[in-house]
Amino acid sequence: MYSESIVLIGASLLGAMVVSIEVGTRMGKRRAERANDAARTQTGAIQGSILGMLALLLGFTFSMALGRNDARAAAIVDEANAIGTAQLRADLLAEPYAGQARQLLQAYTQARIRAGELTLKQETKRGNLLDEASQVGAEIWALAVAAGQEDPNPVRSGLFIQAVNEMLDSFASRDAALDRHVPEPALFLLLITFVVAAGLLGYTSGLDRNRPTFAAYAMVGLIVLLVMLTLDLDRPRRGLVQVDQAPLQALQTREQRG
Repeated sequence: MYSESIVLIGASLLGAMVVSIEVGTRMGKRRAERANDAARTQTGAIQGSILGMLALLLGFTFSMALGRNDARAAAIVDEANAIGTAQLRADLLAEPYAGQARQLLQAYTQARIRAGELTLKQETKRGNLLDEASQVGAEIWALAVAAGQEDPNPVRSGLFIQAVNEMLDSFASRDAALDRHVPEPALFLLLITFVVAAGLLGYTSGLDRNRPTFAAYAMVGLIVLLVMLTLDLDRPRRGLVQVDQAPLQALQTREQRG
């Protein structure tokens, strides 16, 4: 589902719900003559229960998508802070290690920013940039080890080694956060519940020999928009809601000025 367009998913859901309402309305009208008050009361109670379950599922899914979006934003801030700390502690190293560390950290930051500009669908380009960042990260770690062996002072090389370790950990944490999505079974269950609820809404109206009102279709449209927003939140590098890379970009600007 994550490879499909949000607009396509929203349009498909809207069409399915409208068709479900129409089918439910016709079925309800056919049974209107045989339905008694008890049947209508039971149908109304079931409809209320399904709409309540629908609200619960939608709220749960939206909350999960929003929470994971916030986690991705926090991961970028954590990585930017880790890289910035490593840059500051590189000044503690003796030359030529300090100069080499600054150059490698600048290249590492650029690779992370470029990787963040690609969507998850661009697997080949993204994989190449992740490999590049991993290679530069390995070079930074090798440099830190070499600096520590030459000068095992815990204040100078020790602090830099600690900062590099945290930087590499934040690399893995940020990429892991990108791959955490709302489980697809939960999304499919949500969409199926929407379609069933729409059909039951039409069926209830048909039992009363009426057609669904404008308010019913307005509710369907609002539901579709909420689903699209939920999916958009769950796609950090596509759509309207994207994770801001400002912390890393500000860090790169500071590096260039420095």
